[in-house]
Amino acid sequence: MSYPRIKTALLVAALLTSAAPLAAIAEPVRNIVLVHGAWVDGSGWRPVYDILAKKGFHVTMVQEPLTGFADDVAATRRVLAQQDGLCILVGHSYGGSVITEAGIDAHVAGLVYVAAHAPDVGEDEAALGRKLPSMLAKRDGAVMKTPDGYTYLRPDLFHDLFAADLPKAQAAFEAQSQIETNASVFSTPLTQAAWHSRPSWGIVAAADQVINPDLERFYYSRAGSQTTVLQGASHSVYESRPKEVAAVIEEAARYAGEEGEGRP
Repeated sequence: MSYPRIKTALLVAALLTSAAPLAAIAEPVRNIVLVHGAWVDGSGWRPVYDILAKKGFHVTMVQEPLTGFADDVAATRRVLAQQDGLCILVGHSYGGSVITEAGIDAHVAGLVYVAAHAPDVGEDEAALGRKLPSMLAKRDGAVMKTPDGYTYLRPDLFHDLFAADLPKAQAAFEAQSQIETNASVFSTPLTQAAWHSRPSWGIVAAADQVINPDLERFYYSRAGSQTTVLQGASHSVYESRPKEVAAVIEEAARYAGEEGEGRP
């Protein structure tokens, strides 16, 4: 029997055998904030949003401008400031760097990394990615760059590299609706690393072509994250495997609720 079940059983037994009042069993954290990655927007979180919202969670998507790392962190902090209590902060891909920087906010009780980067202070994801390159990094010309320094993934490669386990029609739409992302976001060093002070969970997309799954494993191991490996999942795991992703977020919310009022 798991520890939470044992704890609940003991509380019920005490209620039946003692007239002394008992403290209420902690409820899960109810606020969830979802942060997307590069080249996409918050609408990709819709399958996860639907699952969590039906279960009574208050779910908010951050719409990052992708114009600069500081801008994206600021957009996340604005949403965090609107929460009416503690929240679980979730990041996909580059969004993992954003939540690592923004996650020291007092509203944040826990972090969930979904096929995501999780650099330390002074690190940036581009440099870390060169140590364990992905299939995307090995594909010359896959990432295009505009004259003013914005990047996007070559549309004809989007399905194979970013979303191989999504229907081709869906991937084609996403390829043509990309948000061009300032190249500087990938090489901006972090000044904070919230995983040092917040509990964290990590999802490895085992068939990820955008971030090397071994780099994801490295991040989560270093952070002491509770790690889930989803075999066959692409970088779009938050869309293709929403039930599993939502389940990890729920686990984080339950844990944070049991821990009480979070950390300073």
